[in-house]
Amino acid sequence: MMQTNPAAGGIYMNSGAMDGNVIGGLINSISRFIHLVGCQTTKTTVLKEFKSIVGILKLLKPILHEAFGPQIPSDEQLIKAFEELDVAVNEAREFMEKRPQRMSRIYSVLQSEPMVLKVQKSSIEICHVLSELLPSSQYTSHLAGIQHCLQELQCIQQDLTSELIENALKDQRGYVIPSLEDIIKIMDMLGLASNQELLMENIALEKEREKAELKEKTEDADHISQIIALVAHMRYCVAKLEQFGFINGLPIPSHFRGPLSLQLMLDPVIVASGQTYERSFIQKWLDSGLRICPRTHQILSHTNLIPNFTVKELIANWCEGNNIRLNNSVQSDCVSNPFLSSAMLEDFRPENNLHGSLHRDSTSTPSFECAHQTEQQIAELLSGCGEESSLISQHQKLAGKVTMQGNVSREQPSSCHNHSESISSVVSSIEILSQFNENISLLGEVPHPSSYPLNKDMGFSLRFSPPQLYGLRNGHVNNVASQLSLPIPGSTDLTTSSHVQKLIEDLKSQAPEVQTAAASELRLLSKHNMENRVLIAKYGAIPPLVYLLHSKVKKVQENAVTALLNLSLNDNNKVSIAEAGAIEPLIYVLECGSTEAKENSAAALFSLSVLEEYKVKIGRSGAIKALVNLLGSGSLRGKKDAATALFNLSILHENKARIVQAGAVKYLVELMDPSTGMVDKSVALLANLSTVPEGRLAISQEGGIPLLVEIVETGSQRGKENAASALLQLCLHSHKFCSLVLQEGVVPPLIALSQFGTPRAKEKAQQILGHFRSQREGMMRRPK
Repeated sequence: MMQTNPAAGGIYMNSGAMDGNVIGGLINSISRFIHLVGCQTTKTTVLKEFKSIVGILKLLKPILHEAFGPQIPSDEQLIKAFEELDVAVNEAREFMEKRPQRMSRIYSVLQSEPMVLKVQKSSIEICHVLSELLPSSQYTSHLAGIQHCLQELQCIQQDLTSELIENALKDQRGYVIPSLEDIIKIMDMLGLASNQELLMENIALEKEREKAELKEKTEDADHISQIIALVAHMRYCVAKLEQFGFINGLPIPSHFRGPLSLQLMLDPVIVASGQTYERSFIQKWLDSGLRICPRTHQILSHTNLIPNFTVKELIANWCEGNNIRLNNSVQSDCVSNPFLSSAMLEDFRPENNLHGSLHRDSTSTPSFECAHQTEQQIAELLSGCGEESSLISQHQKLAGKVTMQGNVSREQPSSCHNHSESISSVVSSIEILSQFNENISLLGEVPHPSSYPLNKDMGFSLRFSPPQLYGLRNGHVNNVASQLSLPIPGSTDLTTSSHVQKLIEDLKSQAPEVQTAAASELRLLSKHNMENRVLIAKYGAIPPLVYLLHSKVKKVQENAVTALLNLSLNDNNKVSIAEAGAIEPLIYVLECGSTEAKENSAAALFSLSVLEEYKVKIGRSGAIKALVNLLGSGSLRGKKDAATALFNLSILHENKARIVQAGAVKYLVELMDPSTGMVDKSVALLANLSTVPEGRLAISQEGGIPLLVEIVETGSQRGKENAASALLQLCLHSHKFCSLVLQEGVVPPLIALSQFGTPRAKEKAQQILGHFRSQREGMMRRPK
């Protein structure tokens, strides 16, 4: 029964009063947070979210003061709600106090919006509990205030930008191009309306990722890497549209536009990697503390900026020839870009998109408002000096054809071929999907890995951006997002049917240099652009490219196999390539080609093996033996490509025994050494092979059991999952193997894994421990 304390104006219960410290501590936490937010002078994305929290708490605070006096009802549900709100408020306060001055807008929203929702939920819960506790006959005025507060709290609507971001990240993980309407909303809500702002966002994210890696927070680094890839996709969209930039109605040649600024270069400079940038933009990049080339991602040996007088003179000649006055105002005064206005958005509807993946409908069509900003604001990462948006109607239709292509080829501009086109730029810690379709082109050139689960149980993943999105697994470093964010001028341009037909004729030439040039250009045209891939295949380039795989000229062979790899990103082209008889020639390249050709041949076989019917054909063709040889004797990149292809082939049961018989287990056990950077890949493939008797026997004979136990104890989360899966197969099918596993001291790490591992790892660990118990109980029941 509830009683009142008239003198105090409060309430209490017969069962005992609540400690006033609980509510006092909560009110103090609320006051501190409101004061902290009120002291902020710099407008940031996170401040907007925390002002929402302040609005919620200001509604609740009077209720907390009015409803309670010295005697407070002791109610378990109410105490829990108070404690949850106190934790949420203090979490938000600590986040605001510790966050860096120049934090990524996207990352801050993903962290702060859930805090807002948590505070709102706890506040509503407190109001509900109080409404139930207070008798309406005695506390009419209190109840009216509580009901009013409750209504206000329930009416507060959050922007939920984080939901849009998470949807886009989810699409990326599933190899679906994020909805353009969602991308536009995110950019609009967060003020990422210009290429300059996106560059600053990229820099901020790179710094966040570096901090996470230094603290060995792998999951945080992976998540940030995925966000970097999303920003790269945003930059790609902006870059595609800005390719239609004009000065005085004249299109700017792509090679005169800076890779960072995407504008006509006024002061081109060369960095240590040999790349040319607009001075002010690359200087901002360097001033942020980054010491890598934005385009190639090479570590810069020095930060000197050398004027590129040749390019500057070419630009000056072009401007003079077109009566363009070259001065510092040309970019802001004369450059116009058909940016993402609501009118242009019509051409980006899902039904008009080449990939057909913009599947979430939206009722709004937001537009961007780009304003001129000061240099100081840019320097502080608060905004970027984007040009004023203007719509050039005659280019709407052309701009509407923009698609989000990436590439599989990874090359340096200075050479005709670079191993970088190997599948490891697309595939990471090995978690292969049953469907690897053209949407992989979204990933583009890769260096920082991030795990995109393909086969949930296996542990292979596509590399998107840093350590295992974008991961830094077992010392293996790659970086995708920065490459994707900076398209090479001209490399994404659409080609024409007549030009493709001319190149195909050149492929049939008897002159090796003509074949090399044609194969190289087809490779570049198919590198980023899905429409080009369709066009090139349509006009019959695949058969002559397949023929050139047998070329004795290494450059011809390298470019031909890489072009086929790029073309294979389209599922229809996969079928055409296989039906053109490419499997046997690809095996030939695997056996006899150069290092780069072997790597890209393995990558192409992986791409073809994504289709189920070709897993069978490739498995029966003799490719497995060649892939295993590459796994044992190839370069590090070649080994990774081979492991990836073999993993995908091992999904088909009949291929598992073939892989074991080809001698893969010996090499996989050797590659479980952390110094190789291939631990997770090797363990994932071994987990697959452990499901057949030949695989289990080979793992034991090659000394794999002690290493699997070690990985259960010290490996990555993915490594632990797959190591436990392999050990489970070994224990379930053989008393001998079970004894060997026990002798390695596996029980303590299994117990730890069963309590603190991922859900799948917990399940496997519990199954193994359960099997051990059953074995022991069976032995105890035997008659003596």
